Amino acid sequence: MAENKRDYYEVLGVGKDASAEDIKKAYRKGAMKYHPDRNPGDKEAEEKFKEIGEAYEVLSDPDKKAKYDQFGFAGVDPNFAAGGGGYGGGFGGFGDFGDLGDIFGEFFGGGSRQGPRQNAARRGENVLTQLELTFEEAAFGCEKEVSAQRIENCAACKGTGSADGVIETCQQCQGTGQVRTVQNFMGMQMQSSSVCPRCGGRGKIIKTPCTTCKGKGKVRRTVRKKVKIPAGVDEGQSVRVRGEGCVGSGGGVNGDLLVQIYIKRHPIFTRRDYDVYCEVPITFSQAALGAQIDVPTLDGMVKFDLPEGTQTGKEFVLRDKGVPETGTRRRGDHRFTVVVETPTHLTREQKELLRQLENSSEETPKRKKFADMIKDLFE
Repeated sequence: MAENKRDYYEVLGVGKDASAEDIKKAYRKGAMKYHPDRNPGDKEAEEKFKEIGEAYEVLSDPDKKAKYDQFGFAGVDPNFAAGGGGYGGGFGGFGDFGDLGDIFGEFFGGGSRQGPRQNAARRGENVLTQLELTFEEAAFGCEKEVSAQRIENCAACKGTGSADGVIETCQQCQGTGQVRTVQNFMGMQMQSSSVCPRCGGRGKIIKTPCTTCKGKGKVRRTVRKKVKIPAGVDEGQSVRVRGEGCVGSGGGVNGDLLVQIYIKRHPIFTRRDYDVYCEVPITFSQAALGAQIDVPTLDGMVKFDLPEGTQTGKEFVLRDKGVPETGTRRRGDHRFTVVVETPTHLTREQKELLRQLENSSEETPKRKKFADMIKDLFE
């Protein structure tokens, strides 16, 4: 029952003035905390995960959010406060405010219109879930199993909503789902149509509702699906799986499953677009004399000939050693920066050798320029 539900804003822990980004961040935080994969066998966590998903489904959709802000649960749940007479629905017979809309439409020359039928073909809602990958899994692609909640046809009644399979045509609307009324407005007769209050626009009446789905014909269920993650997917992107979202209504197609990607922090690598970055520490002697060093890449260790006189902070590029570009055979580059480590805990002999080196070294152009600048500044 809707009266047992918590306010969607309260569920996500945000205010009504929260931005779309704030709502998304709150959903991500809650979904990661209560995700079934992180809380196996925890029924309370599973319920909270469902609750968070339901709240985000509404508040992330501008149209649904506006209806929820104005009408509460009644604005987004067609079964809220459903009327009697079998499988009823709507908002006390007004449906999409058809009566008022038709009256004003006639008055301003719009003509009579028909409100949307509840049994018209509708595409199912998309379903959003999250998946955390390692840096390498995101780079090269993988196959992962994800869990998500979606609306499915009730297996007990095969989506009919009827426990015994007996479904009658609504006599009030003769199966059309719409009723017409004639009203007097300023001395004129105005004809309008609205959703049938008895059948909720479905045109059918169910005498014995299914106990599993309470006559709705649909249930919310957690499913697990294997999803192929393409190579090169990046943080925040979504992988779309066609037809694996909520079931459509009235013969409409199913929605899609959207798998939002998050990537674990790598101890060495960072990424920008398809290029990979890292820092490689080198010794003072390697920087001064040059050396062959080992550079970590996504393909393993690579030998690199470091030129003599390399300065700390110098960036080098290994072509085509980065992340594969999604949908192509190209790859980004691997860019690494060398950092010269100053030696510590030197022996007496090592210190003496460094002093001899210092005394024998010629003044470099950069040091000379700096010395001249200091002289001009303070003299």
